[in-house]
Parts: sequence; C-alpha cells; structure tokens
Amino acid sequence: MFKEFQEFISRGTVIDLAVGVIVGAAFNSLVSAITTYLLNPLIGLFIGQIDLSDMKFQVLGATFLIGDLINALIQFLIIMFVVFLIVKAMNRMRRDGSRSKFDQSEEEPLDPQTEYLQQIRDLLRYQQRNNNDRY
Repeated sequence: MFKEFQEFISRGTVIDLAVGVIVGAAFNSLVSAITTYLLNPLIGLFIGQIDLSDMKFQVLGATFLIGDLINALIQFLIIMFVVFLIVKAMNRMRRDGSRSKFDQSEEEPLDPQTEYLQQIRDLLRYQQRNNNDRY
C-alpha cells in the first residue's frame, strides 16, 4: 500500500495540483490585501466610509452587515477575471501550437519518391505483421 501511495504522489498531476493550491492560496492573500488596503479606501471615498467591512443597514430592527459581503464579491470578481485571462491565454497557446503543426504538414508536400518509400515501408510492415500472425 505504501508503494501505491508513493506512485500516486510521484505523479506529475498530483504535484501540479499541490503547486496550484499553494499558488492559489498566495494569490488569494494578495487579492485580499488589494481589496482591503487599496480598493476599499477608493470606494470609501465615494460612499463616505473608509472601511467597507463596517458598512451595515437596519430594517425593522434587523442589522444587515453587507460590508464583508461587498469585500468578498470584489475579491471573487478579481480572482475570476484573472482565471479568465489565464484560461484564455492557455487556450490561445494550445490553439496556436496545434495550428502550427497542422500548417507545417500542409506547407511541405511530399515529393513522389518519399511517398513511394512510405508506401513500401507500410507494405513491409503489413507483410511482417501477417507473417508473425501465422506463427
């Protein structure tokens, strides 16, 4: 069981996931700081409060603390925008990479001699497979 666990941990995807979680946590801290120390004071200038986390209103004796909700919403929007940009860049790189390979094969047509040699190779492989199947 320990060997299976070791194989599982040593896979690249598990390590990539761990790195992603650590980077995501660090990014979340950065976005939190930007929201708290930069955006909140800017928004507070327009609405008259410096700290949005203290923002609240009352209706019939019930107090609604909406400042922290606004902070969380701002952080969510920032993180989702960055994730959108990353996914968009990855899709572009993936699309451009596959297109370049496809375009190269179309740009370089094979000369007749190379085509004949490829056909001969394929026939020899076919014959070898059939001979191996008999025995």
